[in-house]
Amino acid sequence: MTEIKSNADIEPCLSVVMPVYNEAATVADVIKTVLAQRPVQQLIIVDDCSRDGTWVKLQSIAQGEPRIKLVHHEVNQGKGAALRTGFTHATSPVVIIQDADLEYDPSEYFRLLVPILSGKADVVFGSRFIGSDAHRVLYYWHSVGNKVLTTFSNMATGVNLTDMEVCYKTFRREIIQKISIQENRFGFEPEITAKVARLKVRIYEVAISYNGRTYAEGKKIGWRDGFRALWCIFKYNFLRGS
Repeated sequence: MTEIKSNADIEPCLSVVMPVYNEAATVADVIKTVLAQRPVQQLIIVDDCSRDGTWVKLQSIAQGEPRIKLVHHEVNQGKGAALRTGFTHATSPVVIIQDADLEYDPSEYFRLLVPILSGKADVVFGSRFIGSDAHRVLYYWHSVGNKVLTTFSNMATGVNLTDMEVCYKTFRREIIQKISIQENRFGFEPEITAKVARLKVRIYEVAISYNGRTYAEGKKIGWRDGFRALWCIFKYNFLRGS
């Protein structure tokens, strides 16, 4: 396989699933950046009942762009629910999760695609905690909480990840579409990690950069989600039928 150094080296093969909730300030820039990446074959945007004009803006942006698939939730359900909806519409060989803010850089898709396209991996997690890429310095206790949750998740799954809560998770389409997702909010992260680990598929991890947001800038995850994540680690690893 030819060495891949950027997205420009990859043919279209990627469905991007983007959950959106009240992101009118950033969503247009994110969409523009995502669609500028050569691997992107399809962009599935699930608006989770935004109330700040996001849906109207999305409808305008999608006009004349055949790669965009718009879906609208009539009731706000959460990130996990939006992803569950979005995954059902994916048609490309590989599927990636993209938040509708500016924390993660779509120009780094190639990093997550290389292990899959080279036949080495079935699922690839990004990691904000390995490598030497740029990271915005923000909340210390968020970092501690993330590492604690990742550690407990690793203990339960037996998978040695460094960043279980990362947005950038990439899957062969047949893998993600056969997983039944139950969590509606941020509990999706430990749930999908547990269920992927249970499948005994090949999981890789690659370094990514990170430009985190403050709460004033629109960050939504909070301490209650951390406690829910702990419950989800237990539920989806140890309770039968989960």
